[in-house]
Amino acid sequence: MSLCCGVECVVIIGFARWVWKRCAHISGNDSANWTLVAPGEFEPIPRMCRLVLAVYETDLHNPQFSPQHGYRLNPDWVIKRVTYEQTQGRAPPYLIYTDHEHKEIVLAVRGLNLYKESDYKTLLDNRLGMQMFDGGFVHHGLLKSAVWLLNAEGETLKRLWEESGKEYGMVFAGHSLGSGVVSLLTVIVANHRDKLGGVPREKIRCYAMAPARCMSLNLAVKYADVIHSVILQDDFLPRTATPLEDVFKSIFWLVFLCPCHCRGYLCLSSCIQILTLVNLVEWVTNYYLLNQVLVLCTACPACCFWFV
Repeated sequence: MSLCCGVECVVIIGFARWVWKRCAHISGNDSANWTLVAPGEFEPIPRMCRLVLAVYETDLHNPQFSPQHGYRLNPDWVIKRVTYEQTQGRAPPYLIYTDHEHKEIVLAVRGLNLYKESDYKTLLDNRLGMQMFDGGFVHHGLLKSAVWLLNAEGETLKRLWEESGKEYGMVFAGHSLGSGVVSLLTVIVANHRDKLGGVPREKIRCYAMAPARCMSLNLAVKYADVIHSVILQDDFLPRTATPLEDVFKSIFWLVFLCPCHCRGYLCLSSCIQILTLVNLVEWVTNYYLLNQVLVLCTACPACCFWFV
């Protein structure tokens, strides 16, 4: 009897310690050993953030949600702005912008709209191991959205790149849901560059803010040179396990039924989750904004362990 009580006490103490460490884990722990990024490498990120934010505006000549120093873009350089009505829910709203100052053609996609059922349908259109692509696994719903976006705007992007003398870079930027769409769009374009007129891989870039998980680890490593994710401090989204449907199930179990079942979705060891190829992760090149100090982790699969 005393032995059983002793074992039970050890288990309880051990579990309490594990819960405390898990709950006390902060963003500073993730990047404690990372190096500071060069200012020149970070320079495009604020621009991409402003462009993604500009997608939310209905009229860029008379903006309603302008950041403190404005969008710093020329509204006359906006080639196209597409709304939910035009996409019919097959992709989030987006805009195409030709940045002649920085010689870039940018496709920026907005984030999740909590009032749009179509966005939830895109997120929940996935199951573990449902969609294979390029030797790995990707999010089925986000891939469908990316394919639709490429079919809809491929000719426009190709024309703009050829009109620029094939000198401009091709940049895809997105936030939250949009980050998943543009990242998979980047993967497709990197494999089928002829669809955009043969744009070289070194001219392709993707910037994903608050990245959603959409590809398996082997693909994250493979495309780390073109896809860059930006994480702000303790942002929960990059740490949320996929598929997102499992998170909703976990919350249901947590509140109404069995906390122990919830642990299987939310509290598993990162190492256990990352070992399976079909689990989806964000990207391996990560820019981590921490108390206004930027750190960088490049092509280091180990860093993904912290984000599961």
